[in-house]
Amino acid sequence: MTATALPHPYRVTPPRVLHSEWHKLRTLRSSWITLGLAVALVLGVGIAMGATYSSDGGDSDVDTVILVLYGSLLASLCTVVLGILVTAGEYSTGLIRASLTAVPRRLPVLWAKAAVFTATVFILMLATGLLTFVTAQYFLQDTDQAASLTDPGVLRAIAGNAAGVTLLGLIALGLGALLRSVPGAIGAFVGGVMILPEVITMLPYDIVETAVRYFPTQAAGVLGSSTPLPDAAAPGPALLALLLWASATLVAAAVLLRRRDA
Repeated sequence: MTATALPHPYRVTPPRVLHSEWHKLRTLRSSWITLGLAVALVLGVGIAMGATYSSDGGDSDVDTVILVLYGSLLASLCTVVLGILVTAGEYSTGLIRASLTAVPRRLPVLWAKAAVFTATVFILMLATGLLTFVTAQYFLQDTDQAASLTDPGVLRAIAGNAAGVTLLGLIALGLGALLRSVPGAIGAFVGGVMILPEVITMLPYDIVETAVRYFPTQAAGVLGSSTPLPDAAAPGPALLALLLWASATLVAAAVLLRRRDA
């Protein structure tokens, strides 16, 4: 009679790895400080823009969603820092050794970090964007920036804004896993993602100008507009470009994670 092996109660499974990464994220004070600051910036700047807006102030040509969610530019810096802390932060504290010992295959740890980060930031930024838009419109209802969630492109732009902020943070998460250094990853993001596109636009070539439209920060800016922006990529290609940037960074991090020691 052959004995049937019972499932091990502590077997490593994808749901358990996800739960572990979620537990890390929600129990770290730095996570809620950076996320809380991101929410406060979006909401605070949006309400300030709505409360102080005047129809004769010269901003009537600015897209309504961009105007209301202008604080997302600052909030994205918070999510970028959080993304870096999720990966590089574990290397700085040495916690990564425990994580990779518990999950010897390694890659599930990276995928779980990316999944938990993406879901948390996107849901939070989407909810914040909706709340900010509705609140700001209370002040804008008698101006030329009055709009509603049912207007064409508004919901898409609010969701696109949340996706842009999330994907920029996901790129930072990948850089953190690649460089294993919080200062190094922050420097790489600032230099490579934020400053480099501005520098290469000085080159007098049309192909450079076209290519820069699909760099991360430029593509993310397009997603948050309810109307087409001049000399910018369309929302669909911009979202695809951001997804490819984030995927390439994570794949590179995954390759090095398999090859290097913890």
